[in-house]
Amino acid sequence: MHRLASLRSVASRCVGVVRNVHTSAADYRIPTKENVAAFRTLLDDDASALMQGKSDLEHRNVDWTHHYKGQSELLLKPSTAAQISKILVYCNEHRIPIVTQAGKTGLVGGSVPMGQEVILSTERLNHIHGIDSSGILKSQAGCILQDLQTYCAERSFLFPVDLGAKGTCQIGGNVATNAGGQYYYRYGSIAANLLGMEVVLADGRILQCRSNIKDNTGYKVHQMFVGSEGTLGIITEVSFLCPPLPTSKQAVFLACRTYSDVLKVMKEAKSSLGEVMAAFEWMDQAIVRLVDERHVRCPLPIHDEYRYFLLIETHGSNEHHDLEKMEGFLDKLLSNAAVADGVLAQDLTQMQSFWKLRESANPVMAGAGYTYKYDVSLPIECFEEFAEHMKQHLTACLVVHGDWGHILDGNLHFNVCTPGVTTVDEQVLARLEPYLFEQVMLRNGSISAEHGLGQSKNKYLTMVHDEATLVTMRQVKRLFDPNCILNPGKYLPVA
Repeated sequence: MHRLASLRSVASRCVGVVRNVHTSAADYRIPTKENVAAFRTLLDDDASALMQGKSDLEHRNVDWTHHYKGQSELLLKPSTAAQISKILVYCNEHRIPIVTQAGKTGLVGGSVPMGQEVILSTERLNHIHGIDSSGILKSQAGCILQDLQTYCAERSFLFPVDLGAKGTCQIGGNVATNAGGQYYYRYGSIAANLLGMEVVLADGRILQCRSNIKDNTGYKVHQMFVGSEGTLGIITEVSFLCPPLPTSKQAVFLACRTYSDVLKVMKEAKSSLGEVMAAFEWMDQAIVRLVDERHVRCPLPIHDEYRYFLLIETHGSNEHHDLEKMEGFLDKLLSNAAVADGVLAQDLTQMQSFWKLRESANPVMAGAGYTYKYDVSLPIECFEEFAEHMKQHLTACLVVHGDWGHILDGNLHFNVCTPGVTTVDEQVLARLEPYLFEQVMLRNGSISAEHGLGQSKNKYLTMVHDEATLVTMRQVKRLFDPNCILNPGKYLPVA
């Protein structure tokens, strides 16, 4: 049984009408031959900009986790904001639902159709406009994150966002989901670094949100679209403020015997490394062992007593000074026995090998079997207790665990896998949801830290926000998309 079977679908699964899940006033229409002909004209009769047929769109209808599957039979690939504007005017007039699709690297099915919505890909919006002397980068929304990182680095700037999926994800999708990543603690959120954007509204209007470093001239409208997951508009261009590229980087890989030791290391890192600390990644023994066996060798022996592993990176401007700080930090850890073992990267290649291990956690776990992936935030002191509590709760299920996270900002990636199985186990899913989210909320956490809500977590939003807040969210949705054609059935709780 497919995981979506437990969700309320936006599509009727039959030819004809798709019900509006956010309001009770409108019906959606599945595209007809006449609609397809109109879309072709709006795309300037570019044959490569339109694809039809369920078989040809199979990979577009499934996310990388294979948890979510749609039935779309039409894909549009516009290359300009003007084309998107015309498409949305037409969709709005004819009540045709549309889902924006970027790199499909999320975990909650936000960019995958729930039924027969039209898919609009932003992959052709891939032009980098440039970066000025103050570090303001302007690009189209379909640019791959890694391409932006490389472009900035070649010009002595650092793009302030880094994710494990950087080789596939698109910056527009990153903004639309308010993605986090490993440098969140040092450089801040996407919202903090985003200066402006171009976005197309459901009625076809194109908003040009200013990109000044300082601009105090009204509502920060562009921030409304950060984390909105394609439900308020389609982002077509973005502007980011990028800091200078660090000329000095240090990285260390550590093993700890207890979670108490992890907290000691974190406290000492904040004190000793201070302004140069850029990343502090946490992994449990299970995921490190799994990655070591299947993909990337761990730089340390994986002894039974090494329960947790840490990857710490610093960014600075003086290599001698930064190395001195790192060595002083390590000396303090060894003197108080907070770490059991560790290795300091001797060059960039070794540093990259540390990161390859960490960034392999997600695909390696997914490759081991059907994986239930939960991106949540928790008070840092609750990581171990929460994970152990959930493991006890799942003792009746034949599953394996492997957890990691951006521990500095309280972001835990909790993973449960049924080895060798490729489809959902309803017994496991029933043990996990909604119990896991309830336990997160009991610990004053959040059910989503960086991957958003999509079609997976929107039904649990009532756990997080009071009715007044939810009413306000619905009012915002109706203001920007009164006919609810943009990514229907996701983000907000289904009415």
